[in-house]
Amino acid sequence: MDLATNSNEIPKGFIATRPDWTKNVVPLKASYLSVDPSMFMPCQFSIKEIQSLGNFPDYATLSGVPLPKPYLDFDIRTALPRPYRPFRWTYHQTMSLAKMESDWWLELENTYTSRIKQRKQLYTDHGEAVLQALPGTELACKELMEMALQFLCARYPHYFRLDASDRVFHNDILQTETDLVNTPPLHVLLENIPEDFAIMLRDDTTGLYTFRAGIICSALGWNVSSKIGLPLHEIHAPIPDYREKMQFSMDRYFAKTPTDKPIQRGSWGLEIDQPLYMPPGHPHEVHRSTQASDLALSRCHLRVDWQTLRRLPLSGSVVFNFKALFTPVSDLRAEPYIPGLLAKILGEGKSSLMQYKNTWHVEHVVRPALATWHREQVARGLVPERWEPHTLEESPWYPGWERRWRENQGF
Repeated sequence: MDLATNSNEIPKGFIATRPDWTKNVVPLKASYLSVDPSMFMPCQFSIKEIQSLGNFPDYATLSGVPLPKPYLDFDIRTALPRPYRPFRWTYHQTMSLAKMESDWWLELENTYTSRIKQRKQLYTDHGEAVLQALPGTELACKELMEMALQFLCARYPHYFRLDASDRVFHNDILQTETDLVNTPPLHVLLENIPEDFAIMLRDDTTGLYTFRAGIICSALGWNVSSKIGLPLHEIHAPIPDYREKMQFSMDRYFAKTPTDKPIQRGSWGLEIDQPLYMPPGHPHEVHRSTQASDLALSRCHLRVDWQTLRRLPLSGSVVFNFKALFTPVSDLRAEPYIPGLLAKILGEGKSSLMQYKNTWHVEHVVRPALATWHREQVARGLVPERWEPHTLEESPWYPGWERRWRENQGF
């Protein structure tokens, strides 16, 4: 299978410094399809050069991020997400960034089929509230889609195939074929990848990165319609301490990050059941206003939003993608150190941060259970008796996670 067309050879000099390119940059709202071919994208590629690459060029070479190794042990029927536990103590608001593991940019697991179905239904029900692409995002959307499909074909070759000549994508999990000529790029992603994507582009008039296109089916308290077109600092305005502690770092990251240094991070919360899409006014919000006396521990879940950020090599856009992963809180009982660490955060975390996380509605059930499990782990010798909770060396995981994760999948 060829992941690229015959026109994907990268001309010499593509990455050369071009002193005059900033005077002829494609404006934010202009489509690369309708501007003069001599104009440049922010990564110093001219439109003519981009056109010469054709469809599905060698993005691994262009970006400096290698394609993933084939994951031939992967079985979609039993696959579990890695047990991300991005807990930190002392807990304060930071970007908490780490180098992205290129093999795990897009991670599939056994909820794949049901989650794709759910996300497509959300788009049917809510339309532009979950998927939009503003003018000027045509190249970024196409580029992201092509990079994502190349990744799937390289990582899971026993499930995905790309017919580059006819531009058809074959998905053997869903038993579907997607016509890439007539299907908009974001819809290709919606129908094949159960992750959210937000495309940020630099506004050439303000210098700020703004949210210009995306698919967001798993947001809590917001949606695409409420954030589209906003710059970073307005998108993150509700986050405690963002302006004081994170805005400068975020703006600097978006302005300076190269294509070959993608990053990853995680955020977490505690939820009743598994709310995926909960915009303002959603009926599920009622659960957050009370501590129900009859709440069963079995309904309480850890929600982790595992996120990556990377710059795309041709459009210069920065793409933020994440997936929501739900774990029954009861599973934490078998994870060394995690109950004690999470109990510490819930009991002593900064009040403004904990109010933002809104974990109060389940704490009356979760905190006593965590305390009991921590004592059990100490009694069993899994945790030292005098251990003081702190960020684990294995973060965002826990000691022994990989052996248990593999055993639970049968390999």
